Formats: sequence, C-alpha cells, structure tokens
Amino acid sequence: MSAPTPRRLVLYEDRHWRTLRPMTDLLPVPALTFGASDLARRWMRAAGVPLFAIEGREHAMACWHHAPVPDTSAVDAATEAVVVNAAAMPGPWFAAALEERSPALWMGEGRIAGARVPLAALRHAIGKGEAFEQMLLGMGLPTVAVDAPFLNYPWQMLEWNAEAIVSDLAGAKPGNHGDVHALACLVAPERITIARGAKVGPYAVLDAGAGPIYVAHGASIAPHTVVTGPCVIGGGTQLLGGFVSGTTFGPECRVAGEVEASVWQGYGNKRHHGFVGHSLVGEWVNLGALTTTSDLKNNYGSVRVRVDRTDMDSGSSKVGSLIGAHVKTGIGTLLPTGASVGTGANLFGGGRFAPRVTPAFAWWDGERTVDHELPKFMGTARIAMSRRSRTFGPAEERAIAALFASTADERRPMTGVS
Repeated sequence: MSAPTPRRLVLYEDRHWRTLRPMTDLLPVPALTFGASDLARRWMRAAGVPLFAIEGREHAMACWHHAPVPDTSAVDAATEAVVVNAAAMPGPWFAAALEERSPALWMGEGRIAGARVPLAALRHAIGKGEAFEQMLLGMGLPTVAVDAPFLNYPWQMLEWNAEAIVSDLAGAKPGNHGDVHALACLVAPERITIARGAKVGPYAVLDAGAGPIYVAHGASIAPHTVVTGPCVIGGGTQLLGGFVSGTTFGPECRVAGEVEASVWQGYGNKRHHGFVGHSLVGEWVNLGALTTTSDLKNNYGSVRVRVDRTDMDSGSSKVGSLIGAHVKTGIGTLLPTGASVGTGANLFGGGRFAPRVTPAFAWWDGERTVDHELPKFMGTARIAMSRRSRTFGPAEERAIAALFASTADERRPMTGVS
C-alpha cells in the first residue's frame, strides 16, 4: 500500500474582502474572530495538515499580531498544496473535494473556494499577497463545482457564529482546569471547558444548557456575571459583571453589562453598563458607559446595512452594529439598528442616536461630522495599545495612514451633517 501524499495548507483572502468591511479594514479575512478562534485556525483544524502560507493584503497582514506561524520547512517534491479561501466555511464539501485525485480549482457561488495543486507548481505565487488569487486563476486548472458556503457579508458572521462555536468545541475535552470558586455555579458542566490559568469568581453562573462554554487561559469571570452558552471567552479577557450570551470574545477584552449574540475581535473595552446585541466589534474599540446598540426595528422588519458604500438588505431582523477597529464612543452613545461605524471613528454625542453610517475616521459630536485629525488619532491609538502591552509600530502607522487616505472621499459627503 502506497504512502499517503504529503500535503500543506495555503490560506488566502480573495478580492471580496471589501464586503466584510469595516472588520477587514485593518485585518485580513483569515484573522477574523469567528466560532472558537479565527477563520485561519478553523481551517487549520478542518484541513488537518501543516500550514505552509497565508496570502493577503500587505498592510492588513502586518497588523495581524496573532497569526499562526507557517511551517516552511523542506517538503517532498510530491507534496500537494491544499489551497483554501479563508472566507469559505469548512464542511462536507471539503472532504468530498479532497477525494478528487487530480489537480482542480474548486468553485462555489461564483468564486474560488479552494484548489488542489502540486506545491511546486504554486511556488511562484507564494508571497504575492493580493496577487495570489489572480495567479491561481491563471494556472489553467480544471474547475470542479462544490457546495461551499461563504462568509460574504458581516451579518452572516453573526447568524452563523453560535453554530460555529458548537462545531469548534465538539472535540474539546470538557473539564475544570482553572481556579473556580466553590460558590460559582456551573450548569451542564459536561459542556464547559475552563482552561488552566482561567478564573471564575464567586456567584458567577456559567450555564451551558443551550450550548458549550469555553474559558481560555488567563480569562477571568467576575462575581455576579452570568454566561450562557454557546460562548467563548478568549485568552486574558475579563468579564466584569452582567449577562453575556451566545458570544465570542477574542483576547484581552474588558466587558461588563449585557452582550448578546455578538463577536468581539479582541482588545475591546466596555467596562460599564449598556447593551451590545448582534454586533461585530473590532480591535481596540472603547465603548463608553451606557453605550447601547439597537438590534431590532420597531416594525420587526429586515435590517438594511451599509456594505462597502452600498446599502443592502440583510434579510435578517436582528442586526445591531458593525464597529470598526479603534472606534471610540462617549457616555450614553446610542447606535441605531444596522449601524455601520467605520474604523477610527469617534462618537461622543451622548443621548442622541448616532448616524446609521459613520465613515472611517469621522468625528461626530451630536451635531456635525468632521474629519478626525490623523496625528491625534495615532497618538490615542498608541496609548490604547500600550495599555494592553502592545506596541503601536510602523506597520500599524502605515496601514492606518493608507486607510485614512483611501477613505477620504467617504467622509466628504458627511462633513457638517449629523
């Protein structure tokens, strides 16, 4: 019996990254928090082979500080590349596609889901970043239709996240390996995993009756916090009281109050009361006290959402806010249903509903919208990142400067308009 063909995984983001804005303004698609980790690590688990490369936009890749480390050690001449579009969802289609023994391009929903190709034939495309997709298309591979679902729009991340958590934690070994106070309450403990170095305080309630709960290393859950699964609390994240359900928190968040069915990329701050529901929250966001999102229209109708400069019907009645990286809100900020808050925006018109669409780097005071001053913004970002022991380096500075320039025309129509 012949030995199995050695394989390596190659992940990439395609040209459709823009329809996931503002979450992809400063991060590549593979970096997006989803389920129990991020899209890259979900694919690494699904593929079960060593990661060889991740291809994406240069500025976005440089801002991804938790990227998995590829294994670029020497490979056999017969090694195959399993190429996967990071926006595609793992599933039965992937196993079926791998059964095909010849090189092929897997197509679904009119876009590439992935490919199987000799790694040697792909060497010229590795390291090309944004050009990778076109080089893959130019290889002349035969196409095979696959039934692959894609994360095309931000609200799909909200709709599918709970199911993704359940799927990702299906193989986890439940158990309490952390510091759990004797007065904490664990409901359905057979579906709860508490990692070493995690802490759960007295009178905290972890209820996994509706779905599994994972508490990562270094995370802490304060007394009188209620966590209802499915839920993932990322490494170093602190839940500081309140009610949390159906949510994924990335690393080093600080959160209090009520959070429902949301995804936090990481390093977010919401230390006070206020409701965040069915919302995506980017890195380094700070939500002031009583900041509240609306995630349901009064007529229970479908929510329209701004997607890369175009209003679209989400087809969902439950969409809160899409909040880009480094957004700041003042005390009492009210975000309307389906709000899109661009990267680097500053909202401090407390007590009034913010605009449904706030462009990147806009400064809204409750009366008018003007450009944020870039040097001042970078100074604030530098301080915010240092508070989580991260350095605001040249890579972030270049990426933010490029985004500020590329979004200038989005801000002009809004200037002076509340």
